[in-house]
Amino acid sequence: MRVQLSEVALDVEVSGEGPAVLLVHGFPDSRHLWRGQVEALTAAGFRCVTPTLRGFGASDRPEGGPAAYHPAKHVGDLLQLLALLDVDRVHLVGHDWGSGIVQGLAGVVPDRVRSLSLLSVGHLAAIRDAGWEQKQRSWYMLLFQLAGVAEDWLARDDFAQLREMLAEHPDAEAVIEPLRAPGALTAALDIYRAGLPPEVQFGADLPLPPVPMTLPVMGLWSTGDRFLTERSMTGTAAHVQGSWRYERVEEAGHWLQLDQPERVNDLLLSFLKENG
Repeated sequence: MRVQLSEVALDVEVSGEGPAVLLVHGFPDSRHLWRGQVEALTAAGFRCVTPTLRGFGASDRPEGGPAAYHPAKHVGDLLQLLALLDVDRVHLVGHDWGSGIVQGLAGVVPDRVRSLSLLSVGHLAAIRDAGWEQKQRSWYMLLFQLAGVAEDWLARDDFAQLREMLAEHPDAEAVIEPLRAPGALTAALDIYRAGLPPEVQFGADLPLPPVPMTLPVMGLWSTGDRFLTERSMTGTAAHVQGSWRYERVEEAGHWLQLDQPERVNDLLLSFLKENG
């Protein structure tokens, strides 16, 4: 369904009954990334709220350049969405950029968060501190800063370069198709331009807040992730004030919830049930 918010309309799926779980995707996905988890979680007695973020998939692509896609804008959208759905307390689950966004959401309303599950992407400070190998794996984030150049390179020859980047993505063709629409690729890239400019990636260390209060946090990293090192996730433990649980998912790439859905579902369900 489409849910109209103050600035945008989002494509959202809401299903199931019980404690609410908000599942947030990253680049370049949509709510469909979570289809395997939604089925398992609703069957186990949870209410799943699965939005497609602004700038992605069938959700609106507002004008205004990168500022319209700053992570804070996504946090604001999700707060509005939860209010419209009368969700008071919620489990947060995020993958890739979705992980950063749910961390931001938890920082704004920690008293409304039951638990925080971070897939692939840990705390930004841990990523910054993960060494040269992580910097090498993150090279594309600098390319994405180059407006026009990045779009041309990724889309050239029928998205050949993006297709290679998404080589391990089980839904690569379905993910690429919406990016053909005018302005869609730029909107998807603008979250990098607003949220991870070079100053954030390579500038002097900025003070970054820890995961707030005493929230229980689980981090999931997959052994076949080409974009993120294990250290970038395990280092998150130093930035968690509450309980920390780390799980290593074997035989899965960056999109671990698609590669190993049963394993990811088992881990999520055990963690969510532990934390009410």
